[in-house]
Amino acid sequence: MAFKEKVKELLEQGLAEYPNLFLIDLNINDSNKIIITLDGDNGVQLQDCINISRSIDNNLDREEVDFALEVASAGVSLPLKLVRQYKKNIGRTLKIKTATQTIEALLLEVSDQDITVEWSSREPKKIGKGKETVVHNEKIAYAAIQEAIVIIIF
Repeated sequence: MAFKEKVKELLEQGLAEYPNLFLIDLNINDSNKIIITLDGDNGVQLQDCINISRSIDNNLDREEVDFALEVASAGVSLPLKLVRQYKKNIGRTLKIKTATQTIEALLLEVSDQDITVEWSSREPKKIGKGKETVVHNEKIAYAAIQEAIVIIIF
């Protein structure tokens, strides 16, 4: 079995033991540096990264193939990629970039095809001078989202 396939198989076995964790990214470069990015329904703890790292490291022979292994959690600055990530962030504010707009909106609902968000903006009054606050509620298809990042509010 090729090295990359062996790593993928060991990773799948490791993740099967921890169903609350899921894979965001797996990258194995030409010098056999393995970079695994994880996320979890309840976040990712240091021990989770250690457990997944050990499930791979303990089952590969460094005498056979020299490799480096890095297991990390998806940081808050990384864009959301999977529906499962959107679901765990319902109720949080996201910065969403599409081809036509960039908005900061509250994530209300998540389906398999799209997300529903709500945000407000100041817009000119339809009658008279001045501006008024308008609340927008919109469904955005995943295909239309170029980037979505969770905004941390303290």
